[in-house]
Amino acid sequence: MITGKITSLHVTDVRFPTSLEQHGSDAMHTDPDYSAAYVVIETDVTDGLKGHGLTFTLGKGTEIVVCAVKALSGHVVGKSLEEIVNDFRHFYRQLTSDSQLRWIGPEKGAVQLAAAAVLNAVWDLWAKKEKKPLWKLLVDMNPQQLVSCIDFRYITDALTEEEALEILQNGKQGQTVREVQMLKSGYPAYTTSCAWLGYPDEQLKKLCSDALKEGWTRFKVKVGADLKDDNRRCELIRGMIGSDNLMMLDANQRWDVNEAITWVKELAKFKPIWIEEPTSPDDILGHATISKAIAPLNIGVATGEQCHNRVMFKQFLQARALQFLQIDSCRLGSVNENLSVLLMAKKFNIPVCPHAGGVGLCELVQHLILFDYISVSGSLDNRMCEYVDHLHEHFKYPVVINDAAYMPPKDPGYSTEMTEESVLKYQFPSGEVWQNLLKESTNV
Repeated sequence: MITGKITSLHVTDVRFPTSLEQHGSDAMHTDPDYSAAYVVIETDVTDGLKGHGLTFTLGKGTEIVVCAVKALSGHVVGKSLEEIVNDFRHFYRQLTSDSQLRWIGPEKGAVQLAAAAVLNAVWDLWAKKEKKPLWKLLVDMNPQQLVSCIDFRYITDALTEEEALEILQNGKQGQTVREVQMLKSGYPAYTTSCAWLGYPDEQLKKLCSDALKEGWTRFKVKVGADLKDDNRRCELIRGMIGSDNLMMLDANQRWDVNEAITWVKELAKFKPIWIEEPTSPDDILGHATISKAIAPLNIGVATGEQCHNRVMFKQFLQARALQFLQIDSCRLGSVNENLSVLLMAKKFNIPVCPHAGGVGLCELVQHLILFDYISVSGSLDNRMCEYVDHLHEHFKYPVVINDAAYMPPKDPGYSTEMTEESVLKYQFPSGEVWQNLLKESTNV
């Protein structure tokens, strides 16, 4: 029996000044400060059970998401955990379809980011209550339970509830073997940390050299700002990593459709396996055009980190507009919506390679990709999960990488809990770090 009424919900604007050293820099986001709207939900359980969740942002605008979280809190406070999880689909729809907030963002934008933060905290609470890491909670759930968490509205033309149930039932075959495999070897990862666009050449060389020594074989390179410079940097990195290791390119939405095709054809000589976000993340047909044009080059299109919801993913899949699907733990409506996308990807036979470039995203998405392999896809072909080596020290249960693979978390929860010290220190604008930076800028 699940017990515990939610008594309060707190949200904090937490920001890390990553722009100072160009961590996270790309063609469109030149000065990101990795940030989060960080949610803590408290219960009346005697052992002080709490749920922790977040949604990822890049600094400015986090305060807007914080306001949206507060606006959604009325749907959460006062409910029991049992009430929520026993009818999770209904709760999810309540949260994402508030009749007034829906006008601001019907399952998109700041409201959807806020819903993700709240739902991530609820899932963390549930997993902690069951004393399981989230991936294990999902793996142990029966197909009917999993399906009951999903809102199928708007996607039944691509995936019905019956089809989802069948996929999950089939996924039970060999599940134990795959779970043991993950516990032993982990899930394959690729690194983005070596080639942020703002890094100088000497730093790129050192980071690539260090990564190779650590066993990394898959590298992503940021491109899109200047073609001549992209050629030079890709040549440098391909020379560093050798011809046998994998390279991926990421333009972060920089190009028009025809510009993307021309640019990718020029960079094809470096043998990338994908071009990520080559154009506007909302342009599904544009991605389809690019996919068709570059297919003869054996380069696929990867996208999804900016997909607002399951409906966009449905259309990307139906239009054959991507060859690598990138879920995000904070852009979509938490585990609930990601479940629907994982199942659609399985039906359309498209590999899932999650986005994790941001604070807390590695901690979160590792649970989803482990579940996907163990209980849904059953395949590692053309599959890998992004990893960035930034800010993990601020989490109570940081991600563990071994031989370039995500090792399954063993602590209960969704790995979303930050240390209290970090929350206080990096709270914006009152935290010690930001107060010191403000004083420095004033003294200049």
